[in-house]
Amino acid sequence: MEKLQGEGTPKRKLGLFDAAMLVMGSMIGSGIFIVSADIMRNLGSGYWLIVVWVITGVMTVAAAISYGELSAMFPKAGGQYTYLKEIFGKMMGFLYGWGLFTVIQTGTIAAVAVAFGKFTAYLIPALNDAAPLFQNGSYKITWIQILAIGVILLLTYINTKGVESGKLLQNVFTGSKIVALIGLILLGFLLVKNNFWSGNMSFGWDAFNNLKTDSGGNFLKSGWESISGMGIMAGIAAAMVGSVFSSVAWENVTFVSGEIENPKKNVVRSMVLGTSAVMVLYLLVNFIYLNTLDRDSIAFAANDRVAVSASEQIFGSGIGTVVMAVLVMISTFGCVNGIVLAGARVFQTMAQDGMFFKAALHNNKNGVPEKSLWMQGIWASVLCLSGQYGNLLDMISFVIVLFYMITVFGVIYLRIKKPALERPYKTWLYPITPIIYLLIGAAFCILLLIYKQQYTWPGLLIVLVGVPVYFFINKKTV
Repeated sequence: MEKLQGEGTPKRKLGLFDAAMLVMGSMIGSGIFIVSADIMRNLGSGYWLIVVWVITGVMTVAAAISYGELSAMFPKAGGQYTYLKEIFGKMMGFLYGWGLFTVIQTGTIAAVAVAFGKFTAYLIPALNDAAPLFQNGSYKITWIQILAIGVILLLTYINTKGVESGKLLQNVFTGSKIVALIGLILLGFLLVKNNFWSGNMSFGWDAFNNLKTDSGGNFLKSGWESISGMGIMAGIAAAMVGSVFSSVAWENVTFVSGEIENPKKNVVRSMVLGTSAVMVLYLLVNFIYLNTLDRDSIAFAANDRVAVSASEQIFGSGIGTVVMAVLVMISTFGCVNGIVLAGARVFQTMAQDGMFFKAALHNNKNGVPEKSLWMQGIWASVLCLSGQYGNLLDMISFVIVLFYMITVFGVIYLRIKKPALERPYKTWLYPITPIIYLLIGAAFCILLLIYKQQYTWPGLLIVLVGVPVYFFINKKTV
């Protein structure tokens, strides 16, 4: 099952530190620097901003703890795809892999790479000012998109040179952005002149939203409305679309289990350590936003770039923009590398099962799935040019959580159906931990289905299209 065709064979070259860096590097992209604006517009209070991030943190760590049991039972490359296939059958595994290739993994790579391009344009204004390379109506191809494609192809190439090349890059960039974030957090309390913490917290548990726009699509700062009851629940669900998307991709470490030393222990350790550390960092960064900016400045930050506004308050309008642009460039570059490194291993594992292009099966002389890496990189590059990846990403948080829920439920299902299976690691506080995730995840999905359907059906349709594709692929055997 583990034997791969090709000149090289996978070697276990990733230690616990490398795996934890992959978890953290894959999680921290551009979201934490942006999505708090939308959270504030939906709930309008410092208390509720913190609540959304705490709920997201509890969800994320609970899922990581639960996945640990499966990672120890199935310490193979492919991670979540392998878990779903082993527990619920080939079709469930394929639907996850289909969604992963069509939009979840590749769309994330595209979106984060474009974010790298947009923040690079802060330092090189000519990128913003240059005329589009191609334009037809509202569709256009810009130099920022070309830069994003360049980053994707560069990192794909580096990762074809072996796991150690990608590992080194990942560790350097992840370490840099962690240090930079900690520095920003400390300076945000030490250097800020005007403190807005009390004002932001003065609303207490009262909640407000302000989603009204003028004819030009600009938010109206005077449009705050009090909300209560189910309005708050709907606001939390809508707000969590951003925080959840900023907190996914930690499971990428399970995709490369075949290349991690002592995977039965180190995969779960890396997931729990990495997700816990990132969620603490995220919470502290939001404390900085609440300390340096008032409610309107968070909710209506230019282009939702809350971190840039906060950095300008800390360092001044000139250097603050540069500092934040460099930090986000480091963050997004490292994030793209982690997701590129991990994703190709899933498609290679699918190819082993006859569920993906056969060419993806082969390793090159460096022991990595080169053709799988290039397939992933090329499709992500196409998504960069499509103009639609951003819209798709807004809609897949629902699908990502749905697959997380199915996988977490798999822990309970296996405990009931196959209690005798060897479990080198057992979920901490079982069954409380998986049940906590399932309850929060179910509430999130149900509220989105009721109140924010634009975030649900498109992502579901993408996955459901995989059903006829599955039967087409398996027409000779089913």
